[in-house]
Amino acid sequence: MKRLVVGLLAHVDSGKTTLAEGLLYRAGVLRKLGRVDHRDAFLDTDSQERARGITIFAKQAVLTLPAADGADETELTLLDTPGHVDFSAEAERALQVLDYAVLVVSGTDGVQAHTETLWKLLARYRVPTFVFVNKMDLPGADAAVRLRELRGRFGDGCVDFSAAPDPEALALCSEPLMNEVLETGAAAAETIQTAIARRQVFPVFFGAALRLDGLDGLLRGLQTLTRTPPRWPEFGARVFKISEDAGTRLTWLKVTGGVLHVKDVLPGGEKADALRLYNGGKFRLVSEALPGMVVAAAGPVSTRPGQGLGAESDAETPLLEPVLNYRVDCDADPHTLLKALQTLEGEDPQLHVNWRDDLGEVHVQLMGEVQLEILQTILQERFGLTVAFSEGGILYKETLTRAVEGIGHYEPLRHYAEVHLLLEPGARGSGVQLAADCPPDTLAENWQRLILTHLAERTHPGVLIGAPLTDVKITLAAGRAHQKHTEGGDFRQATYRAVRQGLRMAEAKDGVQLLEPWYDFTLELPADALGRAMADVQRMCGSFEAPETSGGTVRLTGRLPVATARGYAREVAAYTHGLGRWAVLPAGYDACHNADEIVSAAGYAPDADVENPADSVFCAHGAGYLVKWDEVPARAHLSTGLDRRLNGETVKEEADAEDDANARRRRADAYRGTLEQDKELLAIFERTYGKIKRRGETGDAKKAARAALHTAPAAASVPAKPVPAGPDYLLVDGYNVIFAWDDLRKLADGNLDAARRRLMDILCNYAGYRRCVPILVFDAYKVRGGAREVEQYHNLYVVYTREAETADMYIERATHELAKEHRTRVVSSDGAEQIIVMGHGALRVSARAFEEEVRAVEKEIREFLGE
Repeated sequence: MKRLVVGLLAHVDSGKTTLAEGLLYRAGVLRKLGRVDHRDAFLDTDSQERARGITIFAKQAVLTLPAADGADETELTLLDTPGHVDFSAEAERALQVLDYAVLVVSGTDGVQAHTETLWKLLARYRVPTFVFVNKMDLPGADAAVRLRELRGRFGDGCVDFSAAPDPEALALCSEPLMNEVLETGAAAAETIQTAIARRQVFPVFFGAALRLDGLDGLLRGLQTLTRTPPRWPEFGARVFKISEDAGTRLTWLKVTGGVLHVKDVLPGGEKADALRLYNGGKFRLVSEALPGMVVAAAGPVSTRPGQGLGAESDAETPLLEPVLNYRVDCDADPHTLLKALQTLEGEDPQLHVNWRDDLGEVHVQLMGEVQLEILQTILQERFGLTVAFSEGGILYKETLTRAVEGIGHYEPLRHYAEVHLLLEPGARGSGVQLAADCPPDTLAENWQRLILTHLAERTHPGVLIGAPLTDVKITLAAGRAHQKHTEGGDFRQATYRAVRQGLRMAEAKDGVQLLEPWYDFTLELPADALGRAMADVQRMCGSFEAPETSGGTVRLTGRLPVATARGYAREVAAYTHGLGRWAVLPAGYDACHNADEIVSAAGYAPDADVENPADSVFCAHGAGYLVKWDEVPARAHLSTGLDRRLNGETVKEEADAEDDANARRRRADAYRGTLEQDKELLAIFERTYGKIKRRGETGDAKKAARAALHTAPAAASVPAKPVPAGPDYLLVDGYNVIFAWDDLRKLADGNLDAARRRLMDILCNYAGYRRCVPILVFDAYKVRGGAREVEQYHNLYVVYTREAETADMYIERATHELAKEHRTRVVSSDGAEQIIVMGHGALRVSARAFEEEVRAVEKEIREFLGE
């Protein structure tokens, strides 16, 4: 049986819920048709949905299509999603688990503002899409006009499938389709299925859901034009919704691989006590959930929407986010209110419940007034709380316009940490991106991971009005820890202070910018009102494209700030006498049109924000003391040179300033330092594991050898240890090298596989020139059920470790065997691994030193080829 999850999406009032009702009726699930206006629709189970006649919460229904027309029996799980823009976050969460989608378009209204937003979301989540043009029975509905509009807005992939599709239209959608049409005059069903799955073809069906017209064709298309998507061999699932039913917390998830049984322990340690298969407002208990099924699991209490379980990864960060901030007023004590709102935040993370300790207030973020009214009702019905909301305030954000270095130092008595960050402007809508460009030999990787964790664990406030920081890239450039005095909390303090100090430095150079949310707007109105509309948009600090005229109606599109657009819908209704249509969609954040006014009104003083200090703590004479943020660069213990490079100064390397003799002396000093480090590592190893006994020698043999030296004739000599026979072996810890070499690390940020291939090519050239046997080892210990794999790439052996086996473990075992008979070198900067391989008799080389060696070999190769 083919199991698919199909979502129904539409602009509000396009007839989406009526379409779901008709599909269930035609499939035999319902015996009687319900209607939204009669408040008895099968999927509108909530009292507020029936009262308002809109879908608020995503609902599911299951229908089965028997095998027909050569297609297998198909089980469709329909997810009916909200169409109102205030609940678009709920619709976006449902997109994360869809195999296919049906986008419903009104035959009379055509593609509307929210329709375009849904189309963008479907493209973002790569969901194959069918289009159903509804209400074709109403006056003014024209199939040809709607098809032209769809192709104009969404591309030539929109093809009419109400009857047999036009081969010429299909041929324009993909190269395989074109080849088949040119060769045979028609396209094969499998090729069409593939094109639909790849979002190259979007089948369009026409009908009237209320009259059941065109529904059989749509059902037949969902059965014959679809295919089962790839499934994980092991268990995988994606959580997309959290809800509550009669006091029971339910985790709604789609199984994407394996089988989920009742009482199975989910990744994270929580148990699925019961599995409910919902159909409308009713459910039945099932003993297992197979791939392609959507079930509600009772039992887990810490799951969250978007979470991946097992083999499934977490979902992407939602694209749609609230733009309005409201203060919640309630007679109940703040703790009770906060607990209730946090429960609802677990179901809808976009609420962003926030307790303002400085004001003693609870704040929430919402999409609009309809969502506000629904939230009021839910708090009253579920928690018995009567609440009121203040006038919604605009949610501002802050970003950078220039790159700066941020330094944080935290050194009270018996504590130590220093962090240097590079803060750079990012693309609009990119959020906060994190990276590391810190050599592991200057700061251990465990400390680097901890710093990145601290950067990601909170929303960093800006310094203009304390708004959240966004659209920046933060790169860990350098850091320092103390062997005895550094603790995890020290790096948290240093990291927070580094971000804050960098922002203060940028502010001093006018490098911090205030952002505000913007709308994309569509305004349709009579032609005689166009002048008033254009003047209003300019007054609201917006911009617009050239007007589009159709008959006596004009369509104006553009963008403008959310702050100036509030309440304009009422003005449109007034001056167009109800004939105008005003629609807006969130368009992300951009520069604030009245930044000075907002900053002045906020009155935010960054130095007074004691919870977010920019100053650093240093230590002298056994006591810590505070250093102001602008003096920290002069007191820092590390010098990265970032500040000079960011100011356009040239930072010359020491090697360029010294002559050849000084360079040789420096290399010799480095080599002696390496020998001293080897002695220190050897001493640590022997203190831990005892004296090293050379192979083939015992204690008695050593004594006899020393005695022979003293008693043998002067002419006699001690035979030298035979040189190991056979080739030299080179073992390389792949990921350690990739993230230690700058060029490979940058390549890995965009494509890790490309970085692996590049390292393999480098080692092939190196080994061919040095006549050694290279073995490149990659960690694959997190791959479930993975067996060790060894592949030969030219003259290179590439090893992928098995499950629960790290590259270190493999290298240690391989070194133990190879070093007995062969000269063996190990490339890794892992200190513990270096100690162990030395104990096995192998030579160790740091990743940095090996990079210099490789560069020297490549230079020799180029010179040889040049000759």
